[in-house]
Amino acid sequence: MVRRPPAATAGRPPHLELYLRDLEARGYAPATISCRLSTVAGLFKYAVIDELVATNPTLAVTRPRVPWEGQRRTVLHPLEFAAGLSAARRHGDTAHALVALLGLLGLRVSEACNARVQDLRYAGGYELLRVLGKGREPSGDPPADPGAPRRQSRDRRPRPRPVLLSGKGDELTRGAASRLLHRVVREAGVTSPASPHTLRRTFCTAGLISGVPLRDMQYAMRHADARTTIRYDMARANLDRHAAHSVAAYLAGMAIGTSSVFVDPNQFSSHTSAISRSRDTASPAAATSTANRSNSLARS
Repeated sequence: MVRRPPAATAGRPPHLELYLRDLEARGYAPATISCRLSTVAGLFKYAVIDELVATNPTLAVTRPRVPWEGQRRTVLHPLEFAAGLSAARRHGDTAHALVALLGLLGLRVSEACNARVQDLRYAGGYELLRVLGKGREPSGDPPADPGAPRRQSRDRRPRPRPVLLSGKGDELTRGAASRLLHRVVREAGVTSPASPHTLRRTFCTAGLISGVPLRDMQYAMRHADARTTIRYDMARANLDRHAAHSVAAYLAGMAIGTSSVFVDPNQFSSHTSAISRSRDTASPAAATSTANRSNSLARS
């Protein structure tokens, strides 16, 4: 019996193009259209894996480009994050731990909610937290205060319980973590919209601004591709970080260092020719000397 694919996977590239044109006619933003097409692309991706269709028609469809300036990605200013961290400390241990894990370690909200006390371990004088990221890949992150190594607790048998607890003592869910963060941000007086992923962008942006190399930040963010880490840099348009400043300072330093010594181009050319002639003249003698040394070593 031949299994027929469902009607939802019977689409072709022209059908998807008509779908995009219909969304544009309805006045949807390019970001919304791209997001909806991503959902359809995910459906066809798994349809190809399950052998319901032979090819993925979304690969032949051009997605609308979303300019970086038009993306509604939020990030907190360092002063806003400091105010939020202080408000979280006053709010309680769970709120303080949540903001520290998201903003000082760059964890995803799911990673923070799934963290367990037994995942804490000690290495090199630091307390490490083992988390499971995307793809169920484990990684060890340093403590929220990397400048101060933690002392090992007397209780070396951690209880199997979540790091983040709700008011009832249960595991904090993603929705509860988002609502708790909204309350903390309001108490801090921060008017910028903030979500759990906002703190992750804040962690990446602040790290790159402070001079952390891109490769190290990619490792801290647990990204497989450095281009993904670059998308988290919300201060890439900051003119103070433009490469022209460093290049101009370097060239200015070279100009200052060579301004007191003027080299005539003709003199430099004749000097180079003289060096070449001396090397050509000395090369036979050098070759004879090398051969004599080789013969004497062979006889010995």
